[in-house]
Amino acid sequence: MACATRCPRRSTCVNDTACRCDPGFTSSSGEVFTSILERCYDINECAPPSPVSCGKFAECHNTEGSYHCTCSPGYRLVSGATKFRDESENTCQDVDDCTLGKYPCHKSTYCLNIVGGFKCLCRPGWKPVFGSPNGPQNTVCEEEISFPNWTMPHETNSSNLSQFFKRVQVLHRNFSPARAQDTIQSVIKVVDELLETPGDLDTLPRSQQHYVATNLLTGLERVFRELSKALPKGPRHFSAAGGTEMSLEVMEQGGKNITLSVNQTKMLLDWDTMQESGDSGTSVVGLVFSPGMGKLLAEAPLVLETEEQVVLHETQKGISPILLSDVVSAFVSNQNTQNLSSPVTFVFKHSMIPGPRQKVFCVFWEHGQTEYGNWATKGCWVAFTNDTSTTCQCTHLSSFAILMAYYDVQEEDPALAVITYVGLSLSLLCLLLAALTFLLCKAIQNTSTSLHLHLSLCLFLAHLLFLTAIDRTELKVLCAIIAGALHYLYLASFTWMLLEGLHLFLTARNLTVVNYSSMSRFLKTFMLPVGYGVPAVIVAISAASRPHLYGTPTRCWLRPEKGFIWGFLGPVCAILSVNLTLFLVTLWILKSKLSSLNSDVSTLQNTRMLTFKAIAQLFILGCTWCLGILQVGPATLTMAYLFTIINTLQGVFIFLVYCLLSQQVREQYRRWLQRVRKDQVEPEKYTLSSRVMPETS
Repeated sequence: MACATRCPRRSTCVNDTACRCDPGFTSSSGEVFTSILERCYDINECAPPSPVSCGKFAECHNTEGSYHCTCSPGYRLVSGATKFRDESENTCQDVDDCTLGKYPCHKSTYCLNIVGGFKCLCRPGWKPVFGSPNGPQNTVCEEEISFPNWTMPHETNSSNLSQFFKRVQVLHRNFSPARAQDTIQSVIKVVDELLETPGDLDTLPRSQQHYVATNLLTGLERVFRELSKALPKGPRHFSAAGGTEMSLEVMEQGGKNITLSVNQTKMLLDWDTMQESGDSGTSVVGLVFSPGMGKLLAEAPLVLETEEQVVLHETQKGISPILLSDVVSAFVSNQNTQNLSSPVTFVFKHSMIPGPRQKVFCVFWEHGQTEYGNWATKGCWVAFTNDTSTTCQCTHLSSFAILMAYYDVQEEDPALAVITYVGLSLSLLCLLLAALTFLLCKAIQNTSTSLHLHLSLCLFLAHLLFLTAIDRTELKVLCAIIAGALHYLYLASFTWMLLEGLHLFLTARNLTVVNYSSMSRFLKTFMLPVGYGVPAVIVAISAASRPHLYGTPTRCWLRPEKGFIWGFLGPVCAILSVNLTLFLVTLWILKSKLSSLNSDVSTLQNTRMLTFKAIAQLFILGCTWCLGILQVGPATLTMAYLFTIINTLQGVFIFLVYCLLSQQVREQYRRWLQRVRKDQVEPEKYTLSSRVMPETS
C-alpha cells in the first residue's frame, strides 16, 4: 500500500490518500484527513468539553500531545509524587506550610496555616510597619509600644507616694513612641526625687517600706523595658540630680558581649544567652541604680538556702543583713530569664570593708517567699571577693535588685579550738612514730602492716595540712589548692580505712586456713591503685566540674553550694556503711569461732586479739565521724566535744592499738633500746681505758 506523498507534522500515513494525527492531536476534519492543506494541532484535554477530571484540590495541566494533574498550592499527594493522571489517582491533602521546610514568614510575624495555604500575621501587641500588608508572605511587623500600667500599691498611706503616682499617670497619658527618650528621662527624675526626699515614706513600718520598694523595682523594670524599645539603636545613659541613673543598650538581635556600668556597679552578659527564646525585633538590656533604694530595703530579711544555713549554724528563719553595695536592677527585653544557660556577672564596689568574721553574699530581691519581699541567694553565688569589691554570678534576671549582704559568722568555741590543736599535735607525733615502726620493724611487715602504714601516712599529711593551712584564705587560688589537697588526703584516709576493714574481715574468715596467700596477693596487687587512685578520680571529677567551689571565705574546704560537699560526704558515708557491715559480719564469724574452739590457748588468744582489734578499728575509724553526723538537736555541744576529742586523738589510738599493744613491736622496741644503751656504754669503756693506759705506762 502506497502512502500519501506528504503527511503534515504530528501525523502518520494511513494510505496513499489519507493521514492520521498522532494521539493528543486532531485536525479540523477530524483525526483522519485527506486534504494536503490540513494541519494537526494539540488537543487541550483540560478545557471543556473534555471528559478529563483531576478531582478536588487539583489542577489540570495541558502539555503538547498530552496532559497531567497536580495538587493545588497548599496540597500534596500522600505518596509524595508531584503528578498524577486523573481523579482515580487523586490523594491530594492539605499540608502545613508553616512547618514544612523553611519558615515562610518574616521573623516579626507568626505563620497561620489555612486550607490550601498560610497567612503571615502580626503577633499580639505588634502591628504592620508603614506600607506593609497584614497577611501575605511579605508582611513585616513592629511592636506596638505603650506606657505600661503602673499603680500605687494597695493599703499604703503616703502622700509623697501618692503624688509620685499622679506624676507617673501624667507621663502615661502623654506618652508617644516619638517622645520615648524624654519620657524615660522624666521617669528617672520623678523616681530620683521620691527616693531623695521620701517624706512620710520614712514613717511607714519596715514591712510597708519593703512592699513599696518591691512595687518600685518591678514597675521601673516594666516601664523601662517597654519604652526603651522606641529608642534609636545604640547605647544610652540617663541620670538625675539625686544620683539615680540608668545605662542601657538598644540593638538588633545578634550575639556579642555587653558591659553596662552605673555608679560603682558593672554588669557583663552574653547577648546570645538573653535571646534564647527567639525574640525578634529591637532588643534592650539595661541596668538601673538609685541611691535611695537601699534605704527602703534596710533591715529586710535574708532567706538562705538550706545548705548555707547548715554551714553557718543559722537556726532562725531569716537574718537581717547590712547592705554592702549599691542596689541595682537588671532587665532585658526577653522576659524569660529565670534559668539562663550562661550566668550574668555583676561586679560590686563595697561601701565598707567586711570584718574578718563576716560573710559576703550575692543576693537578689524576691517578693514571692514572703508577703513584703526578702533577699534570697538561690541561683547567685560569689565568684570572687576581696576587701573592696565582690564579683557575683547569677543564672537569672528579673525585676529584683542584685546586691551583697553580710552578717557575723558564729564564733568558734575556744575550748574546742584548744582541744583540736593539742589533740592533732599529739596525733601527728603518734602517727609519725607508728609510720616509722611499720616501716622499720622487719618482724611485723606483712599486708596488714602495709595497710597501717599507708593509713598512718595519709592521716599524718591530712592532719598536718589541716593544722597549718586550713585558715589560709588570703590567696583564693592557694586556698582552693589546699582545699583540694585536704579533700584528697581525707578521702584517701577513708579508702585505706575501707581496705583495713576488708582485710580484717578476710583474715577472720580465713582464720582456720593455714595459707591464704591468694587473698594477700589480691590485696597487695590492688591496694595501692584503690587506696590512692579512687580518691584521685573523685577529686578530679569534683575539681573539673566546679573548681570555684573549693575554698570558703573562712576555711580552705569544700563549699556547700549545689551539693558540692557531697563529693566528700557521699564516699565517706558509703565507706562507713560498708565498714560497719564488715564489722558486724566479722564479729559474727569470731563469735562462732570462739564457741567452737578447743583448748588451744594460742588460737584462742589469736581470736581474742582479732576481736579486740575489730572493736578498736570500729571505734577509731568509724565512731569518730558518726559522732560528727549526730551534731544536731540539744546534744549538739556534747557531740561536738566527743567528735573533736576522739577525732583529734585518732593517731594516738592507732599507735596504741597497732604498736604498743603488739607483743612483737614491744620486743622490737626493747631490742632497739638495748642497742642504744649498748652504743652509749661502748664509748664510755673506750674513754676509761684510754685514760688508764697512760697512767700504767
